[in-house]
Amino acid sequence: MGILFALLPAITWGSLVLVSVKLKGSPYQQALGTTIGALIFSIVIFLFKRPELTSVVWGVSIVSGILWTIGQMNQFASVRHLGVSMAVPMSTGMQLFCTTLIGVIVFREWTTISVILIGSLAIICIIAGVVFTSIGQQSQNGEEKSIKKGIVILLISTVGYVGYVVLIRWFNIDGWSAVFPQSVGMVLAAIALTAKHQPISKYTLRNLISGIWWAIGNLGLLLAIPLIGVAVSFSMAQTGIVLSTLGGIYLLKEEVSKKSLVILGCLLIIAGGVLLGITK
Repeated sequence: MGILFALLPAITWGSLVLVSVKLKGSPYQQALGTTIGALIFSIVIFLFKRPELTSVVWGVSIVSGILWTIGQMNQFASVRHLGVSMAVPMSTGMQLFCTTLIGVIVFREWTTISVILIGSLAIICIIAGVVFTSIGQQSQNGEEKSIKKGIVILLISTVGYVGYVVLIRWFNIDGWSAVFPQSVGMVLAAIALTAKHQPISKYTLRNLISGIWWAIGNLGLLLAIPLIGVAVSFSMAQTGIVLSTLGGIYLLKEEVSKKSLVILGCLLIIAGGVLLGITK
């Protein structure tokens, strides 16, 4: 069941940036719209499940939501410098390296030699796939300065994303309990970070769809983490990069310099996802 939960974010998150690009809007409008959409979804879940919300759940989940907003808004911003098909693979590689390291070393999620070997091979496949998809592409405008700026933005994004996942795992907070207070933190952070950039527009309303779509995947991840751990659940969730990469090339018509490398990268990522499934 944990594997199935982890596949939800792979599908929804893998296509999230594509959806947001199609819905249009600035990174600030996209971020605010997405967080409000996630809040709407979480309210429905809260009314349906009625989970117990302690002060610890509220505090940790709100901080987790704030970190997610920092991660997501900076990923949206990086797309303007790198393009979807380059930004998302690079972002995925950074997140995978950090979350897997924390999951294995801090939470000791891989305990046997066979699991360590298979899991390590899986991560190598996924990261190699990310590298190949990045090498096989070029930025939207081809400017070296723009690429460097995009990478810096992605580093900030990675800190936010990793913190958002690890906090929930560290305090062993149930996914059903986390979604509502977490989305409150997301909206508060989005309002604070976008207030000076005219975030309210028709594009903000359009991106409510992005928020609901993201929230479905988020719930899947939060339910998967206690079942199969941070390292496996987050890594499997990131296999959705195949959707965003190929979507950026074929749907958004972004230029690539070596399409064969991109396809090879996608195949390696899929292979890594299958190997991660075997570990559980």
